[in-house]
Amino acid sequence: MIGFLPDQNPHREYGIGASDSLDRLQDIATQLPKLLLTGRVPRTIRSLQKNDLAIDEILSSNSDQDLQLAMVHLSFIAHALVLGGPKPLSIIPEVIARPWVQLSKKLDRPPVLSYASYCLNNWFLLDSEETISLENVCLITNFLGGVDEDWFVTVHVCIEDAAAGAIEAAGALATCSESSDETEITSLLDRIVQSMIQVNRIFSRMPERCDPYIYYHRVRPFIFGSKDNPDLKQGLIFENQFSNKPQYFRGETGAQSSIIPSLDGALGIRHRNDTLRHYLNEMRSYMPTEHRNFIESIESKSQVRSLVDQSNVMKNAYNSCLEQLRIFRSLHLNYADAYINQQAQMSNPMGQGGSTIIGTGGTPFMSYLKKHRDETTKQKK
Repeated sequence: MIGFLPDQNPHREYGIGASDSLDRLQDIATQLPKLLLTGRVPRTIRSLQKNDLAIDEILSSNSDQDLQLAMVHLSFIAHALVLGGPKPLSIIPEVIARPWVQLSKKLDRPPVLSYASYCLNNWFLLDSEETISLENVCLITNFLGGVDEDWFVTVHVCIEDAAAGAIEAAGALATCSESSDETEITSLLDRIVQSMIQVNRIFSRMPERCDPYIYYHRVRPFIFGSKDNPDLKQGLIFENQFSNKPQYFRGETGAQSSIIPSLDGALGIRHRNDTLRHYLNEMRSYMPTEHRNFIESIESKSQVRSLVDQSNVMKNAYNSCLEQLRIFRSLHLNYADAYINQQAQMSNPMGQGGSTIIGTGGTPFMSYLKKHRDETTKQKK
């Protein structure tokens, strides 16, 4: 595994061939900005028969790109329906619920808009001959659309691309042992540093085209889940699925990215066994299966933290890795304050922008992010 973006670029259209239901699914997903603007999402969904968004061809195919595109489309449509009005809806109709649950079982992820569908599988290159960059990446599917929404997500796509070198190095570090050469270990640590410098450079560009007010009021409201959501205390009912019992799933959050957990695992960074630790472990069920397996494999094997004690050169390289992680977590904390905390203080704290203290993943985000940052700093050698 080199990085966490898909090995093949995501599909913008279904490659499996023409189908009335798939054409309809793609058309609704493509029209979401207009349907949300005019308040026509509920009417559009009510006009459908229960099999009008069937994905049987996708489920029986071997095309991961088509499976992921269908998950993107269904997740965006469902969130637009549930969260696109003045108050969240509590029932997802069967026409969406059934194919969404079928697909979630196939992909081994919950039926909710997670980071994998919001970011990892939701982009295309303007020029296929050029590489991934903020000047060449656009989104396949949007809610309201616009510069701020696109920039917020494409920054994360480019972060995932820039982190690929660090992830590859992390995998190699996890195999190092007492017999490994000091030069090899130091080189891998240096590769993580250089990769994370690029990640932090990209992350620092977030304010260029994503305004805090627009993010809070026009981007963030669509990515909440039902778990620990004060506006969905009774959960979500998926019509004729899960025995019609309410379900509770976390909303989309950067904690569902596999980058930082992988680096924490490779570098032996430990977080205290508290509610945050439980939450971070829970986030893994929202990641693609191969990503969470990679994290668990690295955590179980890595001896790097003890190996670097053998020389000051390795210690310095190790501390440089932790410093780049600290910078990343500090940026994240600063953005959480500017884009959520400060905006919430100027708005109704329980309004459309969400709670003052609860993030889209359903956690008290400010205290958790501070804890992440501080625990990383304390574990320097």
